[in-house]
Amino acid sequence: MTSLWIDTHCHLDAGEFAADADAVRERAAQAGVGLCVIPAVEVSAFDGARTLAHRWGDAYALGIHPLYVAGATDDALAELDRALHAHADDPHLVAVGEIGLDYFVPELAAPGALRERQEHFYREQLKLARRHGLPVILHVRRSVDQVLKGLRDIGVPGGIAHAFNGSRQQADVLLGMGFKLGFGGVVTYERATRLRALAGELTDEAIVMETDAPDIPPHWLYVTAEQRASGAPQGRNEPAELPRIAQVIADLRHTTPLDLARQTSSNSMAALPRIGVLVAKKNAPSAD
Repeated sequence: MTSLWIDTHCHLDAGEFAADADAVRERAAQAGVGLCVIPAVEVSAFDGARTLAHRWGDAYALGIHPLYVAGATDDALAELDRALHAHADDPHLVAVGEIGLDYFVPELAAPGALRERQEHFYREQLKLARRHGLPVILHVRRSVDQVLKGLRDIGVPGGIAHAFNGSRQQADVLLGMGFKLGFGGVVTYERATRLRALAGELTDEAIVMETDAPDIPPHWLYVTAEQRASGAPQGRNEPAELPRIAQVIADLRHTTPLDLARQTSSNSMAALPRIGVLVAKKNAPSAD
């Protein structure tokens, strides 16, 4: 199978993949996913994400996710800074991420110390990305305007707004700031009418593909709470699902999967420039 796709966001270091991570990555390769980006979510995950990326010739990012800010130690930002220094010359390190803001979770959205703490971590990680000259992978759940405010205050070298689900106006602002927008499993749900419309109308240069595996399963893997209560297992999202997700987006855009793969891979390399080196290495003729 020719390697066509770049999954710009998959948590292959997650516990859900601990027992069979190599098999999961092989299935993705057989499905045509040539490169995966593994974003760390906390300091304790840094080494694991890096190890897997090196094992498979993939990419990784280092950051502290807003959902992990509450459990982060006071020196977590200094640890991130040290890790970015230590691996500055590693071509597999392509971004600072996953970072951002989450106002979907009530305790993070409510005024108070925890909201202030996640906002502090977001802004400080933007400063680290700027200092180290790296793009960012952004978590923007119900927080696009607040994320944009941070970007206006602290400029960074672009990146990706992961799992974008904002308005066309917000999309245009992010694109104007040099960002690409990540689309994945949510677009496969017919009820996601606004997002599906957006996926169909954005310019060719706007979109990158992602699965967020094992999270955000496409509709064919989703199991309702009632079904789970009856014993049905929740389907596990994997990067191998990317081509099928992409088929939905290709249909919405009235294009072919091949053309979408070429365009979104080019967009991924524009958003995360170090990916280009890794792709070229993977595509180089074998010495055998």
